[in-house]
Amino acid sequence: RKLLQALTAGLVLATATGCTYKDFPRLGMPTPTTEEAPIILSLWQGSWAAAIAVGCLVWGLILWSAFFHRRSRTKVEVPPQTRYNMPIEALYTVVPLLIVSVLFYFTARDESKLLDMSKKPDVTVNVVGYQWSWAFNYIEPVPGVSGDAKTDKNLAGIPNRFKDAFPANAGGVYDYGIPGTRNPQNGNPGPTLWLPKGKTVRFVLTSRDVIHSFWVLPFLMKQDVIPGHTNSFQVTPTMEGTFRGKCAELCGQDHSRMLFNVKVVSPERYEQHLKDLAKKGQTGYVPA
Repeated sequence: RKLLQALTAGLVLATATGCTYKDFPRLGMPTPTTEEAPIILSLWQGSWAAAIAVGCLVWGLILWSAFFHRRSRTKVEVPPQTRYNMPIEALYTVVPLLIVSVLFYFTARDESKLLDMSKKPDVTVNVVGYQWSWAFNYIEPVPGVSGDAKTDKNLAGIPNRFKDAFPANAGGVYDYGIPGTRNPQNGNPGPTLWLPKGKTVRFVLTSRDVIHSFWVLPFLMKQDVIPGHTNSFQVTPTMEGTFRGKCAELCGQDHSRMLFNVKVVSPERYEQHLKDLAKKGQTGYVPA
């Protein structure tokens, strides 16, 4: 009866989550929306496959021992005891080391790909985290906007190794949010970061106060935003739409309100958005 109850509970959990058959291979991950996201998804799936294989082996050995070596109803003597079995003890040490080494190799390999900054970006955005919202400095030459991101005093805290990749004479525009900001199109909380589809975007992450974490859910990647330390990574969006983002690091009382939206549009619509920000007077850069 208990087995039937357990199977019923498992069936309910599997069918009541709202997932379709297409969602199961992703094992809880959102649909990837960048060129880089499948790398993370593949690592996630591989880790689960390894965990399931190890789990089945361990559970199988436990069940085998419990079933075949259970106490006999007719024999009461103590069964033979095995002590100081060096081959088994060596196996217990070597196998976990091999498992960890394999996982480390694939993690290091994929991390090096994801954090590779050798490709010149098409778009650079300085993401500024602060309690408790986000600001976005679009480091782009915008018609009618003068200035230079490489010498702008509001970006003085960004190291030169990042500024060297900034476009020349990028006067730039910005957008920002407060905890009560909402996307006017769908009502989602937080400011909206606009990105062009099919273009390589470099995020330069800075913080004004405490540690935050920049996380766009369908990008399958997040990175810490640390005061006094600039982080960076690149993505190439492959799907238009509006996606959710949030702070993934507990950063204070209103951490749960540090939300934002990412709107991926055509390159032409993206350029028009920058011009619209300039018309609103949001030219130059907010302090990084």
